[in-house]
Amino acid sequence: MQWSDEGIVLGVRKHGESSVILEVMTRDHGRHLGLVQGGRSKAQRPVLQPGNGVQVTWRARLDEHLGNFHVEGLDLRAARFIPEPLALYGLATLSHFLRMLPERDPHQDLYEALAVLVDHLDDTDLAPALFVRFELALLADLGFGLDLGSCAATGRTDDLAYVSPKSGRAVSSAAGEPYKDRLFRLPGFLIGRPTGNRPALPDIQAGFALTEFFLHQSVFEPRGQAMPAERARFIALAMADEG
Repeated sequence: MQWSDEGIVLGVRKHGESSVILEVMTRDHGRHLGLVQGGRSKAQRPVLQPGNGVQVTWRARLDEHLGNFHVEGLDLRAARFIPEPLALYGLATLSHFLRMLPERDPHQDLYEALAVLVDHLDDTDLAPALFVRFELALLADLGFGLDLGSCAATGRTDDLAYVSPKSGRAVSSAAGEPYKDRLFRLPGFLIGRPTGNRPALPDIQAGFALTEFFLHQSVFEPRGQAMPAERARFIALAMADEG
């Protein structure tokens, strides 16, 4: 068995004296693990850092085996992330999220969202809004996608202002006004409204509040797990930078 794919390093753990087990999110083969012989060498260590873009070739005798990775660096972002706490907390959160996915289950659309986010994870102008969008994409891939295209009450596609916590559907300003205290605010950047260089602080906060509710309700709580602490730290830094 053999295949080649591009991916983003999520983590490594030691294996024996000189090798590591690499965890990588690939475009076409999902989250995948494999053994990297000599992965602790001086040549390999800089490549096998979380956040780096890599080209991997996986080989195994049988599909169910752990297999071996041959790895080549494509985009070694990790060096620029090291002095950036925002990026480091973001990477830790993303790795936690992606481990909710079944191993080796392809998620091409989610990979594309991940690749864009990781490429801008140290950009305080872009990273917060991209992170919210990634969380929406994660919910969709896990089967809990929100419907933000039309009003749940009227079917209208304009003047959308809220999201129902019960249905996960958008609600127009007029239909939601009497119940606004029980609804989430729908930030404009999630439905394509112009925001200038970056969404305003209240919109970013509203976006994270929205995704946190549905991630907790649909993903973490049923598994008896808590949201990763790194996510709160990422948001706190993003809000501080925004201010």
